[in-house]
Amino acid sequence: MSAELAVLLAVIALLAGIGITAIGPGGIFVTVALFTLTPISAPEVAGTASATFIATGLLGSAVYLRSGEFAYGHARELALLLSATSIAGALVGSRANLLLPERVFGYLLAAFVASVGGLIVYREAVGLKPSDRLEEVPDRQRRLLIGTIGFGIGVLGGMLGVGGPVVAVPILVVLGVPMLVAVAVAQVQSVFISGFATVGYVAVDAVSFPLVLLVGVPQLVGVLLGWLVAQRVDPERLRVLLGAVLVLVAPVLVL
Repeated sequence: MSAELAVLLAVIALLAGIGITAIGPGGIFVTVALFTLTPISAPEVAGTASATFIATGLLGSAVYLRSGEFAYGHARELALLLSATSIAGALVGSRANLLLPERVFGYLLAAFVASVGGLIVYREAVGLKPSDRLEEVPDRQRRLLIGTIGFGIGVLGGMLGVGGPVVAVPILVVLGVPMLVAVAVAQVQSVFISGFATVGYVAVDAVSFPLVLLVGVPQLVGVLLGWLVAQRVDPERLRVLLGAVLVLVAPVLVL
């Protein structure tokens, strides 16, 4: 690998880390960069990216715990249920990745990312603000809903190496969870998705540890910077930015 490419990957990882804790789907840029800029296989892309998201998820969880987002309503329950159910999904997804044709790797997420991003932008454009929808759902139904979502996110995160926030944050925001709470909860879930997915990829020797260090360290710096940004920017602007980023990222996934 050339020095120029190494620097480019590190810069992308730094910006991705900022996105992880500021708007949620930052980690996907690491996955896209590894897929488009390096010669490693699709399983290695997913495995390497997943390994870096273990550390970013731990650090992101810690900083959001410090700033109090987990004190909101059912935030702790959301984090627990999403994490527990995503474990099985991550293992299923990491195994499914091994069966994917190389060109299909980015296609599966593109339509979902674009549609959810468009929905969030539409909600803000027409003035539909997030409500306390989950707070109004009976306990049993709420837990079943969150558990089902957690498993699905685990499958996507494990299969595509995107950690989880890129999927979890938009869904939680659409369901009425405040932006920063959604980002905080997604950090916890990403630890479990990435951890169990990484185990699956290590078992088939599909993790590049030199690349884990190259992109993982600047990502951690970005996570701290992103958390600082999130504490100082209006959550409504973050929601709009989230939707716009998802819409813009979707075409990149199918290039």
